[in-house]
Amino acid sequence: MVQNNKDERLRRWRLILGGEEADGTGCKLTGADTTIDNTLNALYDDQRSGGLGSSSPKVARWLGDIRTYFPSSVVKVMQQDALERLNLRQMLLEPEMLAAVEPDVHLVGNLLSLSGVMPEKTKDTARQVVRRVVEELQRKLTNPTHQAVMGSLNRAIRNRRPRHNEIDWNRTIRANLKHYQPEYRTIIPEVRIGYGRKRSALKNIILCIDQSGSMATSVVYAGIFGAVLASLPAVKTQIVVFDTAVVDLTDEAQDPVDLLFGTQLGGGTDINRALAYCQGFVQQPQDTILVLISDLYEGGNRQEMLKRVAFLVNSGVQLIALLALNDDGAPMYDHNIAEKFATLGVPAFACTPDKFPDLMAAAISRQDIAQWAAANDIVTARGKSNL
Repeated sequence: MVQNNKDERLRRWRLILGGEEADGTGCKLTGADTTIDNTLNALYDDQRSGGLGSSSPKVARWLGDIRTYFPSSVVKVMQQDALERLNLRQMLLEPEMLAAVEPDVHLVGNLLSLSGVMPEKTKDTARQVVRRVVEELQRKLTNPTHQAVMGSLNRAIRNRRPRHNEIDWNRTIRANLKHYQPEYRTIIPEVRIGYGRKRSALKNIILCIDQSGSMATSVVYAGIFGAVLASLPAVKTQIVVFDTAVVDLTDEAQDPVDLLFGTQLGGGTDINRALAYCQGFVQQPQDTILVLISDLYEGGNRQEMLKRVAFLVNSGVQLIALLALNDDGAPMYDHNIAEKFATLGVPAFACTPDKFPDLMAAAISRQDIAQWAAANDIVTARGKSNL
């Protein structure tokens, strides 16, 4: 048993080190281990002795090999490394290769960025790959979003300052039993609860999504969340994407795949123009939540943008800046603009997809979002006194 453990350790070190003269293991590979070694060499060998060249069938075979010999989590890492190290983006235009890929959110981002140059023979395959990822994410994200948002809405519609004819006496009495006065044989109704005020849309949610190339995975998650929110009749949801131009994708929300393919990843950034467009949706500022998903690298009029942000906040709009909406770790963003946003009362921070439903619930409840972020161990940008 001890010898077997030693042999296994040597085998693993041999696969990691690559068999060059300095690996020192003296281990010879046979059988499937030879194939595994070749797949690793093709990607990680510094001299590119293995390489994938420009052969689409060879890439497809390599993708099939890594799916055979490595777990899904490792496959996704290796695919992402291949995109960066071997410049395989051009290969994603081949349907044969797409059919062999293990789909994930990063691959979707790459496909969306290539959608404008994708040949017709590849588009159907690409849509199938994107749909697989979207449907998987919808299964994970829809129920938590519905529960968090609807639960918060149900609490928000309770009327805490009802007129006499709006008082829900049963709930008011239960809420005030602790204020019972024995000598008067009655309660003091310190809290009055009214019947909910019914409206067609209790909140107006605007997702303003930066579709510059650096925001690819955030665009994917934001598009899916936008479609989920748009399916809730109790909220009115607008989905706006922008670079230097602004595109309203609200009408595409019934199919998140169509919505995502309506984006055009890449290009510059004009946040001011995007906010100006979104401002046109604001009818009841106190009931409007505007979520700007951007790394804040403004290519337009920065001062005009800050004035517009200040105007929106002062009017009562709840404005939140998400520097990223993904699981990729600390994002790159414009720290100076983020600090100025914070000074204006706009919290700026990165958010993971699993936290987004709770974030929306907190916003609907008009909670202090900076405090919510702190309670969830999320670091927000801190404002400075000088703008």
